[in-house]
Amino acid sequence: MNYFIQSNKNLLTYSLIILIVIPIFGINFFISFLGNIIILLLLIPLLLLLLVFIGFNYYKSKLNTCSNCGALSLGFGETCMNCGANLEDIIKENQLDKKPSESTIEVKAEEIK
Repeated sequence: MNYFIQSNKNLLTYSLIILIVIPIFGINFFISFLGNIIILLLLIPLLLLLLVFIGFNYYKSKLNTCSNCGALSLGFGETCMNCGANLEDIIKENQLDKKPSESTIEVKAEEIK
């Protein structure tokens, strides 16, 4: 008997804790506790995906394409790292405060004979 107690200390300890805690808090406590753990295991990956999505959109908005050579660069520099062209003109073009008439293409309709 003494060997059994020494080899299974963890099992005996957890069994005693469960037998003492269940009558005090009830089975409803354990069901809600396990439910909360399962909810956390499902929500943590969703939170990480949301953070990745926000980070991707942030860097996507900072991405500029050089009109001279077509190289991609983050919007932190004033000149293109590849050809040296001025990127401030590109940054001004990408701003959202433009008038709608400047950003749309006017098309004239012609009759086909």
